[in-house]
Parts: sequence; structure tokens; C-alpha cells
Amino acid sequence: MTDEPADQSNASGSGGTPDDQSAADTPSHRRTPGGGVAPEARPIEPAAPEEFGLVQAFWGDGKGKTTAAMGMGFRAAGHGYRVHMLQFMKGGADSVDDVRGEYNAIAAMPGFSYENTGHYGWHNMADGSREEDHESEADAGLERTRDLVAAAADADLESPFALDSDPESGVHMLILDEILYAADRDLVSPDAVCDLIETKPPNLELVLTGSHAEPTYLEDDADLISQISKEKHPIDAGQRARSGTEY
Repeated sequence: MTDEPADQSNASGSGGTPDDQSAADTPSHRRTPGGGVAPEARPIEPAAPEEFGLVQAFWGDGKGKTTAAMGMGFRAAGHGYRVHMLQFMKGGADSVDDVRGEYNAIAAMPGFSYENTGHYGWHNMADGSREEDHESEADAGLERTRDLVAAAADADLESPFALDSDPESGVHMLILDEILYAADRDLVSPDAVCDLIETKPPNLELVLTGSHAEPTYLEDDADLISQISKEKHPIDAGQRARSGTEY
């Protein structure tokens, strides 16, 4: 007579199969798709992206537009791509310190550089800054952006750049932080923003941020438009900007 297989569920008294029991005994982090093993960090070496060239825009009344753009910049720099961020409207305010965490982090990141063309204070915010100064700084930022786009057009964006190279030698990703806010405030014209898109080289990834008002003028030119909406913000309860989260 052939022996019948034992009833494993009754034998264990758990109501499950051996595989179920084994899984339950395995630490939760080992049951993740990666098996709980973190990808190994590799040295950052100069490289060139294969699929850059899109235009991305982040706007809305919520917190996180600049954060999203810089996070993408760090991701690109981590692959060895050359990234540069030019900031409009970020010259400083009495609610933040002169030294900001993002600048320290960018300075420590190979292949990532930044510059700030903004004037102290915020336009139309009654903070003591002169409106004509905001306008002249925005004009200077726009001219600087045109120079950087032209430099990228003259460069070979299919090749790596030295991680410490000047942005005038070309970059793979150009972040224009708060340029949409400047356009919303009529400090630069929306047409000028669209002209930057139209004149950029095909392989340059262009990232635009800013503005609480929808930049409808980008509808035909941007490949990605993300609205960052505010559901709740601690500033509404009187919380000022905090070191490590806002600057």
C-alpha cells in the first residue's frame, strides 16, 4: 500500500503551508523585491545621458517645487551628468539664513553647480526692497540664461563633461528656479520663457519652477507640467521657515 502524504497544515497546527511559515519567519526587509539589499553606491564618473532633452515645469501654491527640481538635479549628477541651477527671485529674505543647506549640498556634489541672480526680498511683498531692483536682476538672470542655453547649443551634449567644468562649457541639465514666478510677476515675459524653450538644443534637459498661477503659455512647449498644490501649510499657522526643511 502506498503511503498517503502527511497533512502539513494539521501537522504544524498553523493552518498554513511550509512556504507560508518560512515567509513569516523571514524578516520583513528581506521580503521586499530587493531582498533588503541596498544597491551598492558607485563612484561618480563623468557621463552623458542618452535620453535627455525634455522640458519640465513645476508650479503651484504648494511647497516642493524647488525641492523637486533640485532632487532631480542630484539624481542626474549622481549618474555623472553635468547639472547647473540658476535661481531667479532667490536673493534672500529676513525669514531665512544667509547660508542655506541646499547650497552646501550642491557644493559637495560633483557635477552640480548653481548661481543666484535674485535680489534680496520678494517682489511686491513690502519687504523694503525696490521693485526696479527686482526687474534689473530678473533681466540679468534672463540674459545669463540665454548665454547658458547658447553655450549648451555649441557643446556636444552627447559627450561627458568634466565634473568641475564651467557651465559655459555646456551642461546636460539646466534648472531655472523661480523663472515662472518672475514671469508671473511680469519681471520677464512669458514669451521670453517660451523663446528659451524653442532655442534650446534638442539634448538639453530644461527644468522650470515657480509661480502660483498656472503657466498656460507652456502648454504647447513643455513635456511635463506638474502642479504642486497646497492642502495645508504650517506657514498659515504662523510657522516661519525652518533650517533643514525650507532652507
